[in-house]
Amino acid sequence: MFQDSPIYDRLVAERGDIPLQARREAERVRRELEYAMRPLQSFSAFSAPERPASPGAGWQRAALPSGTLPL
Repeated sequence: MFQDSPIYDRLVAERGDIPLQARREAERVRRELEYAMRPLQSFSAFSAPERPASPGAGWQRAALPSGTLPL
């Protein structure tokens, strides 16, 4: 990235290779997140499959004319 750059070389010598450290830390966090999310991914594989909805099945609310109350 910064080839033949004496300023960059001096900064790396004084402070360390910060971009390299940041990339390594990002990779470590990515692996931890992948591990942490694994139980959620496996849980969804065991959930019951959804049943296709058939017309008219299930509870539906019908509109009432104004001023009437349900019994």
